[in-house]
Amino acid sequence: MLHTIVSQCRETPVLEWLAFVLGVAQVVLAWKNKSSNFIAGLLSVLLYTYLFYTVGLYAESLLNAYYVFISLSGLWSWQKQQGHSPKPISRCNPSDWQRAIVIALLLFLVLSIILHQFTNSTVPIPDALVSALAWTGAYLLVQRKLENWLWLSASNLLAIPLLWYKNMPLTALLTVIYLVVGGMGYVYWKKQTNA
Repeated sequence: MLHTIVSQCRETPVLEWLAFVLGVAQVVLAWKNKSSNFIAGLLSVLLYTYLFYTVGLYAESLLNAYYVFISLSGLWSWQKQQGHSPKPISRCNPSDWQRAIVIALLLFLVLSIILHQFTNSTVPIPDALVSALAWTGAYLLVQRKLENWLWLSASNLLAIPLLWYKNMPLTALLTVIYLVVGGMGYVYWKKQTNA
């Protein structure tokens, strides 16, 4: 398996390597609670929007296009104005949970239907599920809700085999890193909410 990973990494296009490096920078900066995570993320998702489209992961491509909006909105939301403290980290209340679940279910249904009816996707259900969970997590990240890490980690856990199946081993590795950093981010943010 290690030989396969090394071989596939050598064959990985430069754009995927660049998106990978920027993606690692984004998640580390998010874990450290730095608003600059959105700048690295913006550059990474622009590249991944294109890359996912080229391998037929249309919902993932659309998700990354959405991340462009999330990156810009998150940067604005976190910084508001220079000299002001960012919005504090908080936990989801029951209303936040209900909203997140509704968002995830609706997105899953809509994306599944679109992928089945209007694309040649070979993985419409997994693609829709991974994307719906990630969209919901990104929404909660902008809201600075602790639970964003749980939603994003669930998405990442499901994305790893999907990316491997679509012959994107470097991006699957990045997703493993996202999963690990997501766990660390949850612990770090949880300490911030208990401070």
